[in-house]
Amino acid sequence: MAKSFEFLFDFGGPNSYLAHKMLPEICARTGAEAVYTPILLGGLFKLTNNQAPLMRYAETPAKRNYEMLEFDRFVKAHSIPFRLNPNFPINSLYLMRGAVAAQHLGCFMHYVEAIMTAMWEQGLNTGDLDVVRKVLEDSGLDSAAILAKADDPEVKAELAANTEKAADRGAFGVPTFFVGPDMFWGKERLGQVEDALTAS
Repeated sequence: MAKSFEFLFDFGGPNSYLAHKMLPEICARTGAEAVYTPILLGGLFKLTNNQAPLMRYAETPAKRNYEMLEFDRFVKAHSIPFRLNPNFPINSLYLMRGAVAAQHLGCFMHYVEAIMTAMWEQGLNTGDLDVVRKVLEDSGLDSAAILAKADDPEVKAELAANTEKAADRGAFGVPTFFVGPDMFWGKERLGQVEDALTAS
């Protein structure tokens, strides 16, 4: 059986995007499969009494500035086509429900790539459903089916359950990775994720 590891993500977190861009190389080197799990970051914050970095470091500007410096270094070191979305922060609730919907409809990774690109490379306002609809259509996806499915109570409940399970397992932010029972948080831990996969 092929090795696999879990990747908990939310489109609204730019570090989820950076991790997403790094995973293909890690999977190629380790022969492992990345299993994407959509969660709602805002919901996870509430469940774990956590805050977004901009809020958490509001009174410690030196820490916030250093976090941004490290972020920029990571982007440059890996030649990632990132651009800060001018609409950030964006409420990702509907996007994440759309991700669960896309899982049900069999177009999940296509959807993930389309939204990640629109949000963190093209700088589009993915908080606007009309913009999301056009992004999906331009990507060759059935926007009507995905957006309709995103309103399904089963999909809403599944996203909530994913988020609650993440908190129960000790997750408090994104990106979070699980290699078996072992948790790794943050893009900075990708090397440890790879080591764990290599050792397994």
